[in-house]
Amino acid sequence: METKAGDPGAFAQFDLSRVDSPAFVVDAAKLRDNCRILAEVGEASGAKVLSALKAFSMWSTAPIIGDYLDGVCTSGLWEARLASEFYDGEIATYSAAYKPDEMEEICRLSDHVIFNSPAQIVRASQIIEQARATGGNFDIGLRINPLHPEGEVPRYDPCAPHSRLGFPIDQLEDDHFDLIDGIHMHTLCEQAFAPLSRTWDKAFDYLEPYFGQLKWINFGGGHHITRSDYERDELIQFLIDVAEDTGAQVYLEPGEAVALDAGILIGTVLDTQWNGMPLAITDISATCHMPDVLEAPYRPAMLGEQRGDPMFSDASDDSITDGTVRLGGPSCLAGDVIGDYKLPVPCEPGQRFAFLDQAHYSMVKTTTFNGVQLPSIWLWDSATDELECVKRFEYEDFRDRLS
Repeated sequence: METKAGDPGAFAQFDLSRVDSPAFVVDAAKLRDNCRILAEVGEASGAKVLSALKAFSMWSTAPIIGDYLDGVCTSGLWEARLASEFYDGEIATYSAAYKPDEMEEICRLSDHVIFNSPAQIVRASQIIEQARATGGNFDIGLRINPLHPEGEVPRYDPCAPHSRLGFPIDQLEDDHFDLIDGIHMHTLCEQAFAPLSRTWDKAFDYLEPYFGQLKWINFGGGHHITRSDYERDELIQFLIDVAEDTGAQVYLEPGEAVALDAGILIGTVLDTQWNGMPLAITDISATCHMPDVLEAPYRPAMLGEQRGDPMFSDASDDSITDGTVRLGGPSCLAGDVIGDYKLPVPCEPGQRFAFLDQAHYSMVKTTTFNGVQLPSIWLWDSATDELECVKRFEYEDFRDRLS
């Protein structure tokens, strides 16, 4: 299982006892830094940068994002409503499929409505015409699949064989372009510049006959632009070249890059035992609070983790001699295992610890399976040390989800 790197940044100085447990803590200063980098890329290249709410939709930080970026992208009606209520700038909405009874409102709220297939655009044509006739001002886009897989994990690769995401680029026909204003292609996941360049090389020949017809080209998300080693100069020149070649406005939709290293998830050791190796049960659950740990899978980095090579699933009584502890959650799922760690604190009930880089995706994917408590949400500004509890979840939040 690969360890996902995380930069502790200012969190290295944060007192974990200042908040309750479990808790997400987001650093507003780091969020501003990330957005500033994205804005600089947009300004230098002429591209518009939208924040992907599917990755980070902590709307109390919307004013920060609005200070730097051009808007947000959404994944359907509820995110589009959230965007219209709290966020500034443009709203681009894409869904793998829309419900017909939601289309009118989506068209009213969105600047771009992006479809997954030409067939659905045709089926929605009367709704689109009616929405425009009543004053709706929005573009229609088509998500394409360049059929060029670059992802390391097929589950997260929109171009994996038989992917349902995007219209296969080799099936594009001239009349499809009569239906649309722009093209969308989201093909990457936490990747550097080179995969984007290779993907565009693959798509270029298919799209070149339509250069000049497209109002915009949206390269989606998955670009790790705010990572320290990302090739931002190369990206800027690429975006300039694409705009010049195509005559289109270029868009990017970073998600993880907006909140990269901007948040931690704080937990507490609840109990310990031995079963062939040291075990600890915590109030953080992989399945409830960090589902990508099981889905990807990956091993999240821990704040202040002791150096050394962690043991994994082949551990035995004889092999565990280095202080490695296996952490798991409180749920009944046998696989609710976070990973093996050398804790920076004694492995004892009541001790606090934190996982790095948990603001994006972890926050939006939390569940209340088994009635496990959702982490509270805190906003900290490392530049001023201001700390605010934005949201604390109570029993009623769990109760009212069901009936």
